[in-house]
Order: sequence, then structure tokens, then C-alpha cells
Amino acid sequence: MKSGLARKLAAAGASAAMLATMAVGMLATPAAAASGSGQTVAAVAKPKPAVWAGTPKASPSKYEGECPVKVTFSSKIKVKAVKTETTVAYRWLRGDGSKGKVQTITFRGKGVKSFTVKEKATFKGDVKGWQAIQLLAPRAATSAKGRFSVSCGAGEDDHEVVRPGVGAQVWVDEGNCEAALIGRITTSDSRWVRYQWVVNGRVVDRDAVHVNGSRKVYHVIKPRDDFRGWAELEILSPVETSSNRAYFKIWCKDTSPKVSASVSAPTDYAGTCPAARTFTGTISASYVRGAVKYRWIRDGVAGDWQSVYFGGHGPQSQSVTDTWTASASGDAKRAIEIYGGPTSGVAVGKVFCNPAPTPTPTPTPTTTATLPA
Repeated sequence: MKSGLARKLAAAGASAAMLATMAVGMLATPAAAASGSGQTVAAVAKPKPAVWAGTPKASPSKYEGECPVKVTFSSKIKVKAVKTETTVAYRWLRGDGSKGKVQTITFRGKGVKSFTVKEKATFKGDVKGWQAIQLLAPRAATSAKGRFSVSCGAGEDDHEVVRPGVGAQVWVDEGNCEAALIGRITTSDSRWVRYQWVVNGRVVDRDAVHVNGSRKVYHVIKPRDDFRGWAELEILSPVETSSNRAYFKIWCKDTSPKVSASVSAPTDYAGTCPAARTFTGTISASYVRGAVKYRWIRDGVAGDWQSVYFGGHGPQSQSVTDTWTASASGDAKRAIEIYGGPTSGVAVGKVFCNPAPTPTPTPTPTTTATLPA
């Protein structure tokens, strides 16, 4: 006869065996059911893209100097795409508990893709913190924390402040097809300042100037065609900061001086000679202020240079003349050449001289002598 302990152990063994049998049955049930029904169930796992976000880097990562200061955070995201089109959704996580807005980027093609994302933050006081990238799609992942620190007012130059004033002011000179960018840099005392002009996101000029309180800096844009966009003045040292954006539009009109000439011939002449005939020339100009030099081309021979004067207010014209004295029948040809410019067409004047009348001889009086009878 078994003891009570033996019975308990036997019961426990039976229960364990039963549980094991039930577990095996549960695991085998789907396959058995499928086998019994004559159907096979295959679980097909769709491949998912792999994602990875690098630890953000701060630039500068450890700042000591005047504030406010702008810090740029950057991180590289890599995706191993398995579809022809993949959308990556991400946002920035910050050490103060705040989160950036969700941003997306879509690219085409399979394989490994990588891109760099950036965020800028301006700090006005001391801070130690971190930022990270949180990937939301196509898979969830979070990068390691990139740490940074800002210490304001450290060092010997605590009194130094360099910042653009109002910023970049821009106006457009349509007549000259250009825009002059004007920026003001202000400092608390006498300092050298390095700066750069940025137009539509591209650096177009860099320089350094000595500033004692306030100084203007300039950059001129001279496009060949109509041009629009924005300009920004960025301070590079002794601190990093930037102005507001100034937007501009440049309209390029053709305002180059234009000069032309034309010649009119006198009407054909038939009569006695010599006869004086006058050619009339017209010199036309637009956007011209000052003298325009020209000369007559007489029967293919160039004459001396002469000048006419214009006031410069829109389209204008001046008349000039050239007189030809014809002693015999024939043609005269005239044209006008503009100095450094075009030559007019040729005008032809015709003269037909009538022969001079033959003078009638005066009869000589005769004396008849009468003889005496």
C-alpha cells in the first residue's frame, strides 16, 4: 500500500504528464487539423526594410562664449529598402522632454539608402542636454543620445556682442538689372568680424571687416535675366548668428542705348544746271543722353565725323542735311554711318540737266550811202 507522500508524488506526476500531453496537443493541433482536412497552411513572412539612425552630433558640441548661440544637430539615417518606394518618418527627441514635429522623406529604389537630417536650435543661457532621432516608419527605432553643452559668458571676452542689426535690406534697380544687398553689423566695441552673404541658400560672398559699433556691408547681384529669391547675412565669428531674410525680385529690361539713321533723297530734278539738291537724314535714339557721332557717306566716300545731341528722355530724333550741287546730269548717293553703330540704307537723287539755249545773234545795222544824181 502506497503512503500518502507516494500518492501525492504519483498524482503530481500524472498531472505534469497530462499538462505536457495537452501542450503537445495544442502545438500539434493546427498541423494535424490541416493534415486532416487535406490543406496545407504556410505562413509567408513579408520582408521589412531595415532602418538605423546614427547618434546625433552637435556643432558646436561644447560651446563657451557669448549667447545667444545657434547649435546645429545632425544625424545620418540609413535604410535598406525592399520596395520600389519607401517613406521614412522621423522626429527629433530632446533632453528637455519636447519632441519635434514628424517629418517624412520618400525615395525610390531598392537597396541601402542614406541621408542626413539636421535641426538648429538657439540657446540664450547655460544648458546641458541631448538630442536623439526617433524613427517611426517603416520601422520603429531610436538612436543613441547625442550630448552637448552651452556655457554663456565664459572667457575673457564677456563684453563682446556681435549681431546683425535689422538685417539685410534689399532693393532693385530695374534699369541696371541688378540688386544691391545692404546689411548692417553692430558690435559692442571695436572688433574684426567675419561674415558671408547667402542668396537662395548658396554662399555668394565672404569677407571680414573691422567694426567699431556699427558698419554697413554690401553685395551686388547682377543676373543676366530676371531673378528672384532671398538674401541673408550670416556672421561667422567671433560668434555665429544671422540676419532676417530679405526677399527681392529683379526685372531685367533692355535699356541699352539704341541709335539708327535713315536718309531721304530729294525729288528727281529736270531743268537747267547747276542745281542744288538736298538730302535729309534722320538720326533716332532711345535712352541716350549726350552726343552721337555720325558721318555722311557720299557716293561711297566717307566724310568727316559730326555730332548731334540728345537729352536722354525716351525715344528722340534729330534731322541733318547734306546739299549736293549738280552741274551735269547724273545720280548722287548718300548714306549715314553711326559711330560704333549701324549704317543707314542708301538714298539716290537724280538730276537731268537741259541743254542751255543757243543765243540769237544780234543783227549788225548797215548804212546805205546815197549818191547825188
